[in-house]
Amino acid sequence: MEAKQIRELVIRELPAILQEDEEVQRFVLRLAREYLADKVETDSRFDHLLDELRREREEQSKRWAEQAKRWEENQKVINQMLQAIQSMVRKFDSTIGALGARWGLHAEQSFRNALRGILEESFGVQVLNVVEFDDEGEVFGYPDQVELDLIVKDGRLIICEIKSSMSRADMYAFDRKIKFYQKRHQRQADRVLVISPMVDDPARQVAQKLGIQVYSYAEEVDPQG
Repeated sequence: MEAKQIRELVIRELPAILQEDEEVQRFVLRLAREYLADKVETDSRFDHLLDELRREREEQSKRWAEQAKRWEENQKVINQMLQAIQSMVRKFDSTIGALGARWGLHAEQSFRNALRGILEESFGVQVLNVVEFDDEGEVFGYPDQVELDLIVKDGRLIICEIKSSMSRADMYAFDRKIKFYQKRHQRQADRVLVISPMVDDPARQVAQKLGIQVYSYAEEVDPQG
């Protein structure tokens, strides 16, 4: 925990602890006496300190309430965004795999472009397709490029895998790509999603184990997922 976080925690919790715990009151008072002139002045300054801590706690509570309100508003936007994604997935041809790998790659790119257009224009989010080189071979076992789709909204990060089909091995590879990106950028994803019209049962089991949300053909979106 960083010093700033510790300070905020002390400011938020200390007044209540002081009101309930006489031992803590005595401890704080002993510390204060090292810097104060006499008992009268100590009591006065101690009361002033408690008042400041109470006011700071009230202000902190207000800030937390405002932050919670903003978070709730952002969550509504994200839920709408996921519903839009699900609507697109339902329209994505469920027989894409039978039409050949080359057509599948073109369809994935078309779907990715449509997704970017809808989310950026309708929901004010940023959709990025990033390609980074894995020098250590952490993802595939040998050095190679790693491609990921990112959705960014008000500082929240969603990592996506958009593919025509997902197997068990694909799901494990996506999990390694997530860990690779988070490690390289020292940033934790808020959500991780797979968007695909064809996800077999073994792949779904792996996704559930790894905490990966799957949006596939003819499924309902769980906005709270």
